[in-house]
Amino acid sequence: MTSEDPYPPAERQPVTDHRHGHEIPDPYRWLEDPLDPRTEEWLAGQDRLWQAAAARLPDRERLLARLTELSVTGLVTPPVWRGGRRFHLRQSGCQEHPVLYCDDRPFLNPADRDPTGLTTLDDWQPDPAGRLVAYQISRSGDEKADLYVEEVDTGKLVDGPIGGCRYSPVAWLPGGEGFYYVRFHEGVHLHRLGVPEDVPVLAGGPVSYGVQISADGRWLTISAGGTGGNSLWVADLAGGDPARPRLRTVQEGAHVRTAGAVGCDGRLYLLTDRNAPRRRLCVADPAEPEVWRELVPEDPRAVLGAFTLLDGDRLLVSRTRHAVGEIAVHHARTGERLGEVPLPGSGSIASLTSRPEGGHEAWFTYTDAVTPAEIWRYDARTGATSRWAAPPDRLTLPDVKSHHVEYTSADGTRVRMVVVALASGSGPRPAILSGYGGFGIPLMPGYAADSLAWVESGGVLAIANLRGGGEEGESWHRDGMLERKQNVFDDFVAAAEKLIADGWTTPRQLGIWGESNGGLLVGAAITQRPDLFAAAVCSAGLLDMARFHRSGLGPSWTGEYGDPEDPDHLAWLLDYSPYHHVRQGAGYPATLFTVSAADTRVDPMHARKMCAAMQWAQQQPQQQPQQQAQQQARQGCECSRPVLLRHERDVGHGARAVSRSIALAADILAFLAAHTRP
Repeated sequence: MTSEDPYPPAERQPVTDHRHGHEIPDPYRWLEDPLDPRTEEWLAGQDRLWQAAAARLPDRERLLARLTELSVTGLVTPPVWRGGRRFHLRQSGCQEHPVLYCDDRPFLNPADRDPTGLTTLDDWQPDPAGRLVAYQISRSGDEKADLYVEEVDTGKLVDGPIGGCRYSPVAWLPGGEGFYYVRFHEGVHLHRLGVPEDVPVLAGGPVSYGVQISADGRWLTISAGGTGGNSLWVADLAGGDPARPRLRTVQEGAHVRTAGAVGCDGRLYLLTDRNAPRRRLCVADPAEPEVWRELVPEDPRAVLGAFTLLDGDRLLVSRTRHAVGEIAVHHARTGERLGEVPLPGSGSIASLTSRPEGGHEAWFTYTDAVTPAEIWRYDARTGATSRWAAPPDRLTLPDVKSHHVEYTSADGTRVRMVVVALASGSGPRPAILSGYGGFGIPLMPGYAADSLAWVESGGVLAIANLRGGGEEGESWHRDGMLERKQNVFDDFVAAAEKLIADGWTTPRQLGIWGESNGGLLVGAAITQRPDLFAAAVCSAGLLDMARFHRSGLGPSWTGEYGDPEDPDHLAWLLDYSPYHHVRQGAGYPATLFTVSAADTRVDPMHARKMCAAMQWAQQQPQQQPQQQAQQQARQGCECSRPVLLRHERDVGHGARAVSRSIALAADILAFLAAHTRP
């Protein structure tokens, strides 16, 4: 940024909330309203400022071209079998969105319905016979999906639109005459094809719901809960009214998380962290779901992720051991470990599936830093694995090496980090440190075009497995949530210090990047330790922790962060809330906020307010009266560490067209490259 590019005017108003003994200043409250003419004018000014700054980024066009090349690998997913038919997603490098296939025939292509690329296929589920597909589509990134039902053979629209969905699970009744689904923040409903009124089955407010029916159509399982725990019920649908299932409690009101499903052998399988923070697998008779028996015990060094049943009493169990995936073979009746599924490398495993009735085959996704996601097939008869499907296009990729690093956080906890760099590189280099640390979600190694583009340019990429995530199980998650959230930020800062101490980079060459909860991480890091970083990118971040529960999906996150309406919770939220810790003269790194106007998860107001606050803080400390200080703040300044906002319309928090994803990644990498050169 230069003196020719002043920051857009942003008036600091004397707005202060008084809650539970705290005075909470909120000088940019007016920026919460996107329709306020002042907000619109401010955003237009930020757009002009960003466009001018982006045009001067020296690596922008080169990175855009290389990211386009690295992104043409496309996508393929494991098969979902219904009635002898095979459903899967496939996307070539030239397609903006994945296409749903039935066998080898395209069934649903979002681009056919909307050439603008703003319509996304959010979810889909075939009926048991493979005759019908219920699918959900949303537009312009709002993730507020409508659900439709189509015949596979004819493409005839059978039902829909059914509104109020958001990545809703769909559980088909036998015969395909209807299904259970979830209305967002309302609960589980039963929909019968052609019947306009749906029947509420279970309601309970802004929590997450799961619903599933066993392959034989007899057993219904429903879960409801959040990050702190869930309730689970099972119902026998045989001979009863599906609109009034008699739910029997498997688990209710517990501070543990349990997922349940009735397998093709008729037993209720329960994957739980009850008395097992790294999870164990239990079984029960679905007719007596209160009585559990442990089948596969907890592994003290690996987190159990998924399981699937095969013929011959074979049970496959996937685990993550220090961010590396593995699959073990167990005996389904005794739980005895029988062997390992051969894997193509030390990477990530996902989407472990088999046919609903069992069979001798299983499929899973494998990826690592230089391997785009591939689908592998395991044959229980031979014990061998083989590549079943790979992305349509393959590339010549750089020679990179992954380093597994351990370091010590502020309280003595040992934390792991994966550092990726060219095999031939050495010495301090520009680096990007990233992390997440929330909701029990693990960061796993995998192919990413933006990562490779950065590393092959000579940069270092580091991914820290912070507390709050799920890399080491539920205890690891709980040590980074609620009143322990500061542990996440301490782990991240310690990762930065480790990279510097080990000679990978220097504070003048270190950038950080995080999205959503990872955006909160970036906001906390730059307000707590601005001296450690040269540049930061905060994408769709939560930044005002005193008001996060008033917009987007915030109400459903109080179990993870705390409730600002609770006096004790508010105190610890304010201790780290990035927006409330912006100070003049702090020497913040060059910072780019990226937001999407249609984001219905994290309200873009977080980034707008934080950006305005940091632009104000970048001015020199003022001694004049407040009115004069505000005037000078409006004039901008000449600064080599700018604070910028990249604002994108017609997209949201989730899926977007490939070209938009590439353009965003190119801008982010170009910004980080420009500000991490010593």
